[in-house]
Amino acid sequence: MAQVTIIGAGSWGSALASILAWNGHSVKVWSHNPSAVEKMKADRRIEKLPGNFYPDGIDFFDDLGEACDGSELVVFAVPSTATRATAEKVRLFFKEGVGYVSVSKGIEEGNLLTQTQIIEEEIPGADVGVLSGPSHAEEVIKKLPTVLVAGAGDEHLAKRTQDIFMNENLRVYTSSDVMGIEVGASLKNVIALAAGMSDGLGNGDNARAALITRGIREITAIAVAMGGRKETLFGLAGIGDLIVTCSSIHSRNHRAGELIGQGVPVKQAMEQIHMVVEGVYSAKAAFELGKKYKVSMPIITEVNRVLFDGKSAKDAVHDLMCRDKKNEMKEDNWE
Repeated sequence: MAQVTIIGAGSWGSALASILAWNGHSVKVWSHNPSAVEKMKADRRIEKLPGNFYPDGIDFFDDLGEACDGSELVVFAVPSTATRATAEKVRLFFKEGVGYVSVSKGIEEGNLLTQTQIIEEEIPGADVGVLSGPSHAEEVIKKLPTVLVAGAGDEHLAKRTQDIFMNENLRVYTSSDVMGIEVGASLKNVIALAAGMSDGLGNGDNARAALITRGIREITAIAVAMGGRKETLFGLAGIGDLIVTCSSIHSRNHRAGELIGQGVPVKQAMEQIHMVVEGVYSAKAAFELGKKYKVSMPIITEVNRVLFDGKSAKDAVHDLMCRDKKNEMKEDNWE
């Protein structure tokens, strides 16, 4: 059995920690909040997943050095906006042979780096991978069937991550396409905001299906331009994650978009979710990536205009529908 550290005691980090404990591993969960750690030690309640408790086999820490000591795998489960600052602290406890895996989803605004790129930059020499796919903590903690993909440039890390996490309720595939996985994981949140806005306007299933379909085209184009593989975006980390995030009652990005579509101001909509809405932070970065790689991205563009320029969701949908006529596929070749 392995010793694993989960950095971050949010809903996803807590659900993954529970999976690892059920698998028989020794698990350390770190939180930056000492009072939260004391509470977890006292009653073992998972605050972010009401009605659930941490199983045996999990210990809690607010000291990062103690949390990382002796672990062969360190999992970053903090909000994407906190990854850099957290990785900078983890660097002090870096050891050769330890694997670092990101389960956060987001592109850093400004320098347009993925989560694994941030960790690699802050912890030179680290072996870094990613674990992603269509998954909500609310279902994982109930042991409902879930399928993920573990990606890493190093095959050993990908397969070790697969071995450590996989069980009868959580199936894990492996992949070498870290870039494709991370771009899909990050940008699907932006499309989910669009789908939520459309649902908030009452546009129905047809419109949501169109946004998912055309959204994956935008995500795929950007991922491929950045060095990812097209087939990855047709898999779990692409279309799989996009479908669940655009349609699930557990999706905070869809819910935030829905509120915005109903006329709730963006800031107020985010506050009502009571959790980090990653898509809002990734939207600007997605827009900048599209410009950098000269990729057409009408949906991502309109989401940015709604979030940051004061455009109404209704006007954004109108402008998407009324663009110039086009073929669906560039490959059309009529005789």
